[in-house]
Amino acid sequence: MNGNMLSFDEAYEKLLGFARPVREIEQIDTMSAAGRVLAQSLRSPFDQPPMDNSAMDGYALRVADVPAPGTRLPVSQRIPAGSVGHELAPGTAARIFTGAPLPPGADAVVMQELCEHDGDAVIVNHVPQAGDAIRRAGEDIAAGAVILPEGQRLRAQDVALAASIGLAELPVLRRVRVAMFSTGSELAMPGEPLPPGGIYNSNRYMLRALLAGLGCEVADFGIVPDRLDATRETLREAAEGHDLILTSGGVSVGEEDHVKPAVEAEGSLDLWRIAMKPGKPLAYGRVHGAAFIGLPGNPVSSFVTFLLMVRPFLLATQGATEIAPQALQLRADFDWTRPDRRREFLRARLNAEGGVELFANQGSAALNSTVWANGLVDIPAATPVVRGDTVRFLPYGGLLN
Repeated sequence: MNGNMLSFDEAYEKLLGFARPVREIEQIDTMSAAGRVLAQSLRSPFDQPPMDNSAMDGYALRVADVPAPGTRLPVSQRIPAGSVGHELAPGTAARIFTGAPLPPGADAVVMQELCEHDGDAVIVNHVPQAGDAIRRAGEDIAAGAVILPEGQRLRAQDVALAASIGLAELPVLRRVRVAMFSTGSELAMPGEPLPPGGIYNSNRYMLRALLAGLGCEVADFGIVPDRLDATRETLREAAEGHDLILTSGGVSVGEEDHVKPAVEAEGSLDLWRIAMKPGKPLAYGRVHGAAFIGLPGNPVSSFVTFLLMVRPFLLATQGATEIAPQALQLRADFDWTRPDRRREFLRARLNAEGGVELFANQGSAALNSTVWANGLVDIPAATPVVRGDTVRFLPYGGLLN
């Protein structure tokens, strides 16, 4: 604990502990399965490859028939991919192409670059070893082997692997359903005239994009005015049929902050002060069966808190097994001599020299810093950094989807 604040790790574990994974299973087209979470492990029904085949274009032959470079063998058959040859007669070679099944009797393939075409024969300029350029049956996947585990969040290569064993449909967990809204009478939408004292609602755009990147079904309830009755009504509507209600702003204790009393009236609420910067305040609760997370209204704080807290919560709710982002240990090309007593997540990017540099303005209002950066540097509490130190870097690639 940092004073009466939760440490980042305590808050992270606490929030993940509240996640309730969805259970409903859908059978969907493999072509549309990227980004979804597998509901069951997948096993291969056969060996992959299903038979011994050639790893390259060349000539299939018997090793015993090539005692020395320059051996001349008649070509007895031609085997393109997608066809099956017949047994190879001793003392002959088969013209074969990548992926074509190895003919019975052959025990090696010599690549075409090591051979010379000579009428209806081939001159083999290389003495092969048994097994050369052959991909054995089951070499990639054995029949019955698990190729993808339950809880795998499917990537392009995962759906390709599923397709390679003939699976046209995959069992996946249903999408997580998220209701979102912003609070604040000062908020205006882009395209509208900006009233005196107003600001454009950037959080709405950001959060919708982040949720879409995680494959959520999103119901956007727009901007809710700063009234308790309106906030309570929206919470009731948002809870209906949704797994999570996500809001930005309005969870403090000011006279115009109505989210806290509204959530408490409709359900239960925990207000957390987390020892992290940016993003200290976070609210978690439940409203009529739906989880509730209230993010800070500041756009940078909202962005960072979503990446580090809401994203893992949603992945756990999706049933994914791999939740923690990949971190890199990289050289700091900066000095950070006045550390905060909280754990800091600094907007940073990789440079051409393989180090990490910081955006000049680390203020929580500098939304431009999130665009300039391609990741976050994780600085432990009260820890100074000098140029050349090794720092923990979290690339956006592991945080945004």
